[in-house]
Amino acid sequence: MTMTDDLEFRSADDRAADLATALPAQLRRAQALGGNTGLSDVDVERITDPAALSRLPVMRKADLAAAQAASPPLGGYAADLGAFTHLFQSPGPIYEPGRVADDFFRLGRFLRAVGIGPGDVVQNCFGYHLTPAGMMFESGARAVGAVIVPAGTGQTELQVRAAAHLGVTAYAGTPDYLKVVLEKADDMGVATAITRAAVSGGALFPSLRGFYADRGIACLQCYATADLGNIAYESDAMEGLIVDDGVVVEIVTPGTGNPVEPGEVGEVVVTTLNPDYPLIRFATGDLSAVLEGTSPCGRTNMRIKGWMGRADQTAKIKGMFVRPEQVAELVAHHPEVARARVTVTREAEADAMHVALETDAPGAPAAYEASVRDLLKLRGTVELVEPGTLPRDGTVIDDRRSYDT
Repeated sequence: MTMTDDLEFRSADDRAADLATALPAQLRRAQALGGNTGLSDVDVERITDPAALSRLPVMRKADLAAAQAASPPLGGYAADLGAFTHLFQSPGPIYEPGRVADDFFRLGRFLRAVGIGPGDVVQNCFGYHLTPAGMMFESGARAVGAVIVPAGTGQTELQVRAAAHLGVTAYAGTPDYLKVVLEKADDMGVATAITRAAVSGGALFPSLRGFYADRGIACLQCYATADLGNIAYESDAMEGLIVDDGVVVEIVTPGTGNPVEPGEVGEVVVTTLNPDYPLIRFATGDLSAVLEGTSPCGRTNMRIKGWMGRADQTAKIKGMFVRPEQVAELVAHHPEVARARVTVTREAEADAMHVALETDAPGAPAAYEASVRDLLKLRGTVELVEPGTLPRDGTVIDDRRSYDT
């Protein structure tokens, strides 16, 4: 399968006409399944455009997790497990279905925009263990006819040797890990043939993109989630992220679901048109804004400015979400700890996590490192501080990264 469709280049009128048919059909599916709350009494035939869609209730990850706990495994959001080949797990826990065939997550369209296709060998450095990112990008690479090296994360020296021996031409992974691979290759005196990079799961800072450009690597980013697949992606125009044609994106006032004025920052709410897994007005918790006009590359769908922070305190660190609920679980796990505060910074183009724990119990920070790794799913430095040291401002995750340089 190749992503040679013309959906990206439709006129506004054609896109609206197609949506007027697709949206009621998707709502009928969701209504029949019963998982999306608030749809039972809705006349879905009248929901034919984003304006009408905006009157429906917003659903959140907590709703999805609660539905799955009550009715496992997928909480009434999918009818037939036989439609899928994989089940993944994200923190919560939340389970997501998927399959490798048919570009289920719609990443092929992004990889084509990067310039990846037949003849390319893609080193896929997204994780394959429980979480879906590795399979998401593998399905996209298959859709565009590329060969995949399922490298996963870590073991950088082996990654370098594989890239050299297998003639890898493209990288898929988090924005900062490619720099680690390239610098390790320099240390080893090994040359790679990587000229394109498709990244996600973290911030692509301008300086990092410049580092890759200086080495002859064109690096573009997409915005995707485990639940929704590809939401928006860059083209070589690099003017905002183009909304994928398999979803409807709204920018709303956080906590209300009401659309903001064009150009205003708000929460990203997404409705999928995936018939096997319909999610209606799914709130991502991410902030963005509509970028008016269309892309100079000729793709005509709405653009957003990219990831502009979180509507809550959840932070994406090294490609993984860390949520306030996880920090609370860390505190509860240690009765002698009164409070915790996670601080996220940027060091040498990579994310760094610092965890401060308030306690008057004797001990060493190393005693808590395993708990941090198990409950926050990441490694970080741990500091023990005296009771009363941490501010009482309600902040448990303090993201101090700058996205302007």
